[in-house]
Amino acid sequence: LSHPINTMANLKSFPIDQFLANLAAKQPTPGGGAAAAIGGAIGSAAASMAAAYTQRKKDKETGAAAKAELLIQSMTISPMLQAADDDAAAYADLQRTWKDSDMSAEEKTAIEARALSIPTVLLESCHERICEIRDFLPHCNKNITSDAKVGIHQLAGAARAAYQTVLVNSPPEEEKMRLSKMLKEIRDLEDEILS
Repeated sequence: LSHPINTMANLKSFPIDQFLANLAAKQPTPGGGAAAAIGGAIGSAAASMAAAYTQRKKDKETGAAAKAELLIQSMTISPMLQAADDDAAAYADLQRTWKDSDMSAEEKTAIEARALSIPTVLLESCHERICEIRDFLPHCNKNITSDAKVGIHQLAGAARAAYQTVLVNSPPEEEKMRLSKMLKEIRDLEDEILS
């Protein structure tokens, strides 16, 4: 691995080996939230690739190519990459709440809410994308459905990883239950495509 760079630079601009070196290093960011977001980006890219291969003449004739185009549009990776950067920034702000005794209660509450919101939105996005891939699978080029399923599994892992980041931010019990329900739906879908 490359040597880590201790910086708050945009993680999305790092080469993958540099991101991994930073993730592996003893430094606060990137951490688990960024790892979850990058995993979601990888899953989205794998699903997009499967859709890109569903553009043959017969796919156009059956309407599968149009469904593939819609999937490609919904799998944009930039929001996932932005979530990695947002998570790192939110954690840096959260660290300030532990050290800044002059910080107002309102600012501290806002920072804590943002730190919880980022992995929550990531989990919701992973769930939504997984459902979109599931709906696309019957239309996918049969020679590449395994890559669409890789997208599902990668996004499922990202969703579970995001949930761990949610938990460390002490969500209300009803929020934990809502997100756990999403994770169960994801798990059930994974079990279905593995059988």
